[in-house]
Parts: sequence; structure tokens; C-alpha cells
Amino acid sequence: MTNKALIVGAGGVANVVAQKCAQNSDVFGELLIASRTESKAKTIASRIKNIPVSTAKVDADKSAEVAALIKDFKPKMVLNIALPYQDLAIMDACLETGVDYLDTANYEPKDIAHFEYSWQWAYHERFKDAGIMALLGSGFDPGVTNVYTAYAKKHHFDKMDTLDIVDCNNGDHGKAFATNFNPEINIREITQNGRYFENGDWKEIPPLSIRQDISYPEVAVRGSYVLFHEELESLVKHFPEIKRARFWMTFGDEYIKHLTVLKNVGMTRIDPVKFKGVDIIPLEFLKALLPEPSTLGENYSGKTCIGCQITGQKDGKPQNYFIYNVCDHAECYKEVQGQAIAYTTGVPAMLGASLILTDKWRGKGVFNMEQLDPDPFMAEIGKWGLPWKELFGKNAELV
Repeated sequence: MTNKALIVGAGGVANVVAQKCAQNSDVFGELLIASRTESKAKTIASRIKNIPVSTAKVDADKSAEVAALIKDFKPKMVLNIALPYQDLAIMDACLETGVDYLDTANYEPKDIAHFEYSWQWAYHERFKDAGIMALLGSGFDPGVTNVYTAYAKKHHFDKMDTLDIVDCNNGDHGKAFATNFNPEINIREITQNGRYFENGDWKEIPPLSIRQDISYPEVAVRGSYVLFHEELESLVKHFPEIKRARFWMTFGDEYIKHLTVLKNVGMTRIDPVKFKGVDIIPLEFLKALLPEPSTLGENYSGKTCIGCQITGQKDGKPQNYFIYNVCDHAECYKEVQGQAIAYTTGVPAMLGASLILTDKWRGKGVFNMEQLDPDPFMAEIGKWGLPWKELFGKNAELV
């Protein structure tokens, strides 16, 4: 095919997306990788040999710059692998140019540590009227976890009662403190109050205040904490039968110790602070000091385990179910020179785009992953590097 795709962003996830698009050359015929730092885009492009790839410099905060790039390159789709702050600017550019859109994380404003889908859902009618499609959150969580839930509902449940999304990174990158994706986004997310859904209401809790040991299949028993994650918002909207929905993530004691100290001394603040007469954002300065996530892969060992534990009823009987993926950091580095966190996000982004470009997923407007038929995605995700497994009954009781 001659499908052109514009990838906006040049970090660790964009590296995986680009290489996976190149592997899927039956669908992707040509790539343009655009970033504020074009040298990063050129590094990614140098790894791709089997399809044409070019690079460009773009400020994704500026919709006009993105639109100009789209008009010049004429892609069939834009894959937004940039920062969540830039989602709306890139969606505006897609509306202006009539091109389909995909991202991996929902919008959040730069000056408030708050993220929800309302800003992007508000684009639905405009995308519908333009006859184009936006696919939100096509990563792993959100993304694959949304598809897992839709697949479970379609094939294994008449009614779902509880949903627990569990995310374990049992890897070791050898650094005293580092984040596996953009430090600014990661730390903003973790230091906010947690939230979970129960009986029609959102329950708010202090950060990392609910902890439980969870036994992750094939990986380890790890301390896991409840925090808010965006897919909870869309899943309880599109599956209103769910009575309780929670998101759990593992954090080691050393990670929490470092984060607590950084928060206590003000390094996680996102409001300006005067330093020698200049306004600086402490969290942005901290980001500059921490290891770049895309550099962690080479010495990363261990595995991730991410999945959905669901309870409910099937044929009048109770049903316990767990569907999950295990991914190996070292194997990811061998294949794409990246770690498993970037890999598990990048592969689904490529596949989501592929299904849209081949019309296996098609609609007009703004969609979350669970609104689409899960079967085409589930049929292909394994062959691109993220195989899935299922457990039932007692074996599926993790949380």
C-alpha cells in the first residue's frame, strides 16, 4: 500500500511506533517523523531501512505548524506520539486538513495536573461532520486494557460487575531513580490524589494510600497501589453495568522514597518559581536532571505484566477472569532498541492505526478503543509482539 503516516514525536514510544510501522509495510508505505528536536527523529529514521522515511522539525503546540506539515506531506493519518499537552492542537490540525487522528494518552492542560477525556470528547461532532476519525488512547493502558475489557464482555460475560486493571513493571534499569516514560507526565500522574469508581460515584483517596500485594502471573508478587488512570473514565461510561473499577500500579520502596523526598522539597511542583530572576517550573527542571526514558533500554532486565481482572456473570453463573500480557525488557531492546514500557505503548499505537487505515476499524467522530470491535485487534496484537493469555476461576483471582 501507499499509505503515508505522520508520526508526531520522537521519544521512546515514537521509536517503537516507527519501527513497527516499517515492519507492517503491507499497510504503511511511507513515514514522516516530526519533532521539536529533529535530531531525535533522525536517529529513529536511521533504524528504518525497508520503507521511505523522512523527518521534519515541528512545534506541536502550534496547530498551524502541524497543519502545514500535513498539507505538505499529505498523510492518510496522524499518529500523535507527542505530549498530552499537545493533543488538542494536533486534533485541530487534523480537523483543518481532514485527516484521521490517533493518540496514546488523553489531553491534560500544561498548568493543571488534571487529565480527563472531556476536552477530547467535545470534538466528536466536529470530527463526525468532517467525516474523519479520532482514536483516543491507543497504547496499552489506556488502549489494550480497553480492548481486553471489550473482548471479555463480548466473549465471556453477560454482565460485568468489577474491573481491576493491574500494571506491574518488575524491571531493573540500574538507575537510582528514573521514570519509564516522560518524567513530567509520569510524576504529575502519581503525585495526584487517587480515584476509583464504585456504585455510580468516584471515590477520591490520598496519593498511594491504598496498597496491596498482587501476584502477577509469570513475573512476581509486587506491592501495588491504587491510582486514577484515564481508561477508567471511558470504560465505566461505555460499560455502565460495572459496579467498581480500579487501576493498580506497582512501585518499589526506593522509587516511593525518592518521590516522597522530591515532593517534600518542592521539586514536583508545576507552578513557576523565581530562581535568579528567572521563572522556572521545578518539575521541568527535575525532568532535565533525570535519565531520558528512551536511554533506559540497553541495560534493562526483567518483565512487565499488564492485564484486566474482571468478575461478573455468564449463563447465570459467577465468572472470574483475568486477561494479560507479559513483556520482556531485554527482548524489546534486542528488537527495537527500547524498553518494555515504550514497546507495550508503541505496538498498539501502530496496530490501531493499521486497523483504521485498512477500514477494519472505521467511524466518524471521536472514539475510545472499547467502542470498536475487539476481535480484529485481538487477532493481530500477538503477531506484532504482545501475545495475550487468559485465566479463569480461582487462577484469575489476583486482587
